[in-house]
Amino acid sequence: MKVNDSIRGRAQHIRLVVFDVDGVLTDGRIYLTPEGPEMKVFHARDGMGIRLLREHGIEVAVISGRQSEVVNRRMNALNVAHVIQGQDEKTDALRKLTEQLAIPLSHCAFIGDDVIDIPPMQAVGLACAVADAHPAVRRHAHWITTATGGHGAAREVCDMILMAQERLPPALMPDPC
Repeated sequence: MKVNDSIRGRAQHIRLVVFDVDGVLTDGRIYLTPEGPEMKVFHARDGMGIRLLREHGIEVAVISGRQSEVVNRRMNALNVAHVIQGQDEKTDALRKLTEQLAIPLSHCAFIGDDVIDIPPMQAVGLACAVADAHPAVRRHAHWITTATGGHGAAREVCDMILMAQERLPPALMPDPC
């Protein structure tokens, strides 16, 4: 995991990590059955990364442009209290959340993959994009994962932040190159 001093400096101050859902916590595909229920696939390692953030006192939230009961179920299973869905204006939702939590935007990270995520990425102290994000999103990111959305990208961000804050358990430290 390559993290330069600039990214490390940004990550050291993070107290809130906000994830987009479709394309970040999932691979972006939405499965619709003939009966109507929606299906999404979440990666277990991403869930463990979220759990590690929370265990180390870092708040976690999701802000999604879509509304999905599947997201509610997954975030409930991970004990994520801040689940904001159906938001076309993600920056407004982000600002309200940071005010509620009394966390400055400069101490927030946002992880996105598509153009709707650019405004909140521009508002935070650490903007991350998944490897397969839209090119415009990657241009606005301070840091880009090596994994694609839904395939461990969220875990990379969690580990990077915890490593920068010297909270990553030694067993999880990357091998020196």
